[in-house]
Amino acid sequence: PVPGRCAYFVERKKRFCKMIPAPGRRFCGEHGQQEEENDRKRIPCPLDPKHTVYEDQLQKHLKKCNSREKPKPVYFVQDINAGLKDVAEIPEKQVPISSLSKEELENLIIKLKKANNGLELCLKEQILSHQALQEALNDPKNGESAFKHLKQQASILGNMEKLHLLGPGRCFVEFGAGRGKLSHWVDVALQNVENVQFLLVERATTRFKVDGKHKSKDSIFERLQVDIQHLCLNKVPILEKKKLPVVGIGKHLCGAATDLALRCLVESYTTCCDGENEEPAPKRSRNDKTEVASNNSADNESNKDDCKPVAGIVIALCCHHKCDWKHYVGREFFKSVGLGPVEFHYFQRMSSWATCGMREARTKASTSEESEDQTNDTEEHEQTLSKTEGGSDTLQGILTVEERKEIGCLCKLLIDHGRIEYLQQRGYKAALQYYTESAVSLENVLLTAVPSSSLIPEPT
Repeated sequence: PVPGRCAYFVERKKRFCKMIPAPGRRFCGEHGQQEEENDRKRIPCPLDPKHTVYEDQLQKHLKKCNSREKPKPVYFVQDINAGLKDVAEIPEKQVPISSLSKEELENLIIKLKKANNGLELCLKEQILSHQALQEALNDPKNGESAFKHLKQQASILGNMEKLHLLGPGRCFVEFGAGRGKLSHWVDVALQNVENVQFLLVERATTRFKVDGKHKSKDSIFERLQVDIQHLCLNKVPILEKKKLPVVGIGKHLCGAATDLALRCLVESYTTCCDGENEEPAPKRSRNDKTEVASNNSADNESNKDDCKPVAGIVIALCCHHKCDWKHYVGREFFKSVGLGPVEFHYFQRMSSWATCGMREARTKASTSEESEDQTNDTEEHEQTLSKTEGGSDTLQGILTVEERKEIGCLCKLLIDHGRIEYLQQRGYKAALQYYTESAVSLENVLLTAVPSSSLIPEPT
């Protein structure tokens, strides 16, 4: 052991403990039970069993333990963006895909293709860049991993600029902010713009944040450590005070977090009130043009009185296999095409087929490199599906790798189209596009939305 450090050897880490023990002791408080002369018993902390505490000091420890329940912030409203309140709609137990018979799987695929019939299957490419990142993109000190992240961030900013969302008098809310890199580059792009603020939403504590780079600037950066499911933007003090239009952004917002963020923006915030939210989306058939027209007309009438505090939404989508029917915003769309929670469960699992075959071909080195740069990126969100769900030996003799990839892409598209319809029904012009090459990121679809009444030109 290093002199002055704990003499306990941590077998799991294959090194000695690095903590500093009290004067005259060989072990730190955590490993003090190793001292023969110490008769005090240590027990796992009931709040977090990952650490231990002296039994005779338990009550004192519980009052200051970092894992204790802390007072909720004013913007915490339990389950405000959760979505489905009636859990009876969700089946208790789902059969794994690997347990389905050939006929059951074929029926699912028929339903999937029928639901996708009439949808835009080929998305436009909107691979753009932004001047704010040119210096970093040309810096030879950045390795391949950093370069890939920079290309994605540059394209997201390019798409924001194309939609005229980079401007003064706005609050940029980054959902799943992680280290805050996307907000950092938006701030760089808005160097000479006044009255701009940033809210970085992240439920977990984050190391190596880039927030410190902005302390000397005029931009206001504030972190909200809260799950998006419970975030009420109306109650965030800085938004209550300034009433700035909000631009919701996110880079690889994982699974259900995208649905929670959309509901947070266009329901719990756009309502401009503190009342309980209701789901106003009417159930309609895609083929009923009369009903569509009447709904659009009603939407347009309501939009005239709506304050539309959300100026735009730009979110890079990710991890469809982690979506949840309870939180999914496109449930009404699924029902309109004859689908429900059972089909959704299988489709969200099958969505991993779009990329799992490509992942197997990637080397371990490249995977580990790309997970270093940003905590909330695609490689960090690699699915942990078992081989029975997405491995190459699954469904052998039934579907080829290419067929699975095609089906996976259709599942992702169907889930995303439900989100588009949800936004359209609430008065937004929404679209999906490829914002980067698949070689840069396997999750390369960007969701954008602006109010329909906006004068923003149609992307070309």
